Amino acid sequence: MAGAASNIVKYATGYDYLYLNGMPIRYVAFPFPVAGQPQSVHHQYIFEGTDRVSGKPMMKAILDALTQPLTEKEKYKGPAPEAKPQPRLLTPDTEENLQRLFKDKDWTDYNPIILPTEARVAKMLAATSHKPGEVVKTVNWPGGNRPLTVERVAICAVMAGAKPEYFPAILALAKSVPFGNSTSSMSNMILVNGPVRNQIGMNSGTNAMGPHNEANSVIGRVFTLMSKTVGGLHSGVTTWSSLGNTVQYNNLCIAENEESLPAGWKPFHVQMGFKPADSVVTVGVGWTNISSVGEVQRSYPANMLMRDYMRSLAMSSATIVMDPTVAALLKDVQGFKTKESLSQWFANNVEKTVASFLGNGVGSGMAMSFATQGLEPYATWVKLPPETLIKPFSGNDKGIQIVVVGGKIQTTWFVTDYRLGRGELVDEWR
Repeated sequence: MAGAASNIVKYATGYDYLYLNGMPIRYVAFPFPVAGQPQSVHHQYIFEGTDRVSGKPMMKAILDALTQPLTEKEKYKGPAPEAKPQPRLLTPDTEENLQRLFKDKDWTDYNPIILPTEARVAKMLAATSHKPGEVVKTVNWPGGNRPLTVERVAICAVMAGAKPEYFPAILALAKSVPFGNSTSSMSNMILVNGPVRNQIGMNSGTNAMGPHNEANSVIGRVFTLMSKTVGGLHSGVTTWSSLGNTVQYNNLCIAENEESLPAGWKPFHVQMGFKPADSVVTVGVGWTNISSVGEVQRSYPANMLMRDYMRSLAMSSATIVMDPTVAALLKDVQGFKTKESLSQWFANNVEKTVASFLGNGVGSGMAMSFATQGLEPYATWVKLPPETLIKPFSGNDKGIQIVVVGGKIQTTWFVTDYRLGRGELVDEWR
């Protein structure tokens, strides 16, 4: 617990100070956990505890930070320095030694990789018209302003075992590096729409969310490798999740089953303003996946059970991933003619108590911040009795997304809190 607090401060005064904000901010470090602890524990932290960085009594550390003059280091002026460049090539060595080196450097997911030789990287680069040195994205979190170039993306694609035909989709995916991370178990979802799904052989049907398809598996894995190498995400240094999340191994990489959408239900990318013939990669960030476990029952329609599950979500966004059989029932039996009408129904019908909403640290942190600014409905919610029912999705139906995936074998679904972004065009990277 103490190590997590001091590591976060070391990051703030190291990477973040040097390469991102350049501001001489002073920090003290309380032990973790802080959220959910009784007032007596917080009192002990402040009046009896010690700063996890300086070792001083906590109150003395706070007062010193507020009153002592700036040091010479803290008076620094000028632009933040550039991140130290990494050498382009490694010294030749044996396969075994190089596999070990990549793991020792924390450049892998600790599964074996394909070593990125110049010949293999060149073959990957041949799959795009973009130059190797072109910057796809500058990664400025966590710290460093590191350029993610086309060549660096190609290196990670080779490492993950990608085929060259996957590369344009991987370049589009690279725009969202690094993967989501927090002290809790954050993870990502990668959704692919449009013709590229079939062109590269992605699975949108039976077992689409399982480890049964090369393209789904590899593309999702590349996202992790890009995030750990150029993204700079390393456990205990720039990431501090208590439990972590196994979803980060391939980031729930799936393709929507557009061919099995009910009439009137648009593919996700079309809902976001893209053309049906566009190929699009979209990344979502969240924490929660709740499986329906069993099949739909006639006595309790699927939308009502989904509504019940959504009460467990901490944020006011959701993505429901459902089998085509469920989508068909919702459209033909329950009367939801479009995805949008279903999202609107959820926004109007999901209810939870104030106590439940504020009982999650993410929800309470967001609500209290907005409430202190007088923003509604949060300013009203925080004043209500704990058992009062509120509608956390009210007015945010566009934050509730519906994705149809699966093999039409069972009427099952997943409710998640992933917030999907707008998406990136694959064809721009061919």
